[in-house]
Amino acid sequence: MKILDWYIIRKFIGTYFYAIILIVGIAVIFDLAEKIDDFMEKDAPLNEIIFRYYLNFIPYFANLFSSLFVFIAVIFFTSKMAYNTEIIAILSSGVSFKRMLFPYFVSATIIAIFSFILTSFIIPPANAVRIDFENKYVKKTYVNTDRNIHRQVRPGIFVFMRSFNSYNNTAYNLSIEKFEGNRLVSKLLAENARWDSIKAKWTINRYYIRNYTDQGEEIIRGETIDSTIYLTPEDFNRRLKMVETMNLFQLNDFIEEQKLQGADTIEFLIIEKHSRYAYPFSVFILTLIGVSLSSRKVRGGIGFHIGLGLALSFSYILFMRFSTMFAVGGHLPPELSVWIPNILYAAIAIGLYRLAPK
Repeated sequence: MKILDWYIIRKFIGTYFYAIILIVGIAVIFDLAEKIDDFMEKDAPLNEIIFRYYLNFIPYFANLFSSLFVFIAVIFFTSKMAYNTEIIAILSSGVSFKRMLFPYFVSATIIAIFSFILTSFIIPPANAVRIDFENKYVKKTYVNTDRNIHRQVRPGIFVFMRSFNSYNNTAYNLSIEKFEGNRLVSKLLAENARWDSIKAKWTINRYYIRNYTDQGEEIIRGETIDSTIYLTPEDFNRRLKMVETMNLFQLNDFIEEQKLQGADTIEFLIIEKHSRYAYPFSVFILTLIGVSLSSRKVRGGIGFHIGLGLALSFSYILFMRFSTMFAVGGHLPPELSVWIPNILYAAIAIGLYRLAPK
């Protein structure tokens, strides 16, 4: 590490955090203007607005557009160095363009690791507090409206219910089937089942059980029986947005649980998981693109570089959203859809690097 390396690292990291503070400050002002009527209508306490909502909103928003901030930072200070002929002086002193990239990638590594830790372990619990505040003071209470619910709760155990009422935690027209291989061994039918929070079990009412054995069929009837069903009301009231409150380990466990239950949201969950790797990795790609674009002194000056940089960064974000839509629709594997933008823009970055001044 030389003086030049530390100079570029300070410029990079400093401009990055300056861009975050500036843009996040603007975002907070716009968000407050949008939600202030809800805060006043529901009498949200000032300390909760500041410490439970905005204190947890800031890291979420900052990390959401971390790649954009990286690109803006690289474009801004590098184009300024080029405009002041600092890049020419560096290359003329015998430092190769490849060697000049070293401090950029050291900075990108620091930011990528920081972003990954934030996304995977720090922001999820902060999101839990923020979303809880939004549900209490901004949004209406969530009510489950799903019908004809099918779940595989364990290998060979399938649960069906016509509907679930989230107000009284009651499932209607319940059916539980147990299989051994391809053979049905037991089937329970019930009028309804209500969750008992004290027992942490379901009270099944007016049930009818048919057990199939080698000796024949056994029929059991009754008024009430307690069962776990391997489900809780939280499984029905949980929204897709709640995955934002799970750290990486919890998300992995939740994906395995949903695969077991045959849920139709697997693609979304896998996209969320791989996004936590793909977004930090994009820091390296956008850094290379930014340096390659802004290291040449052009007639348009810094304004031209910033304009071009913003256009590329927003196209990257748009393409990322566009590609994940195909995965949710079942047209692309979710893992591939998340990484396609990085693959494409990595090719663009390599092309721009080869055209950059040597």
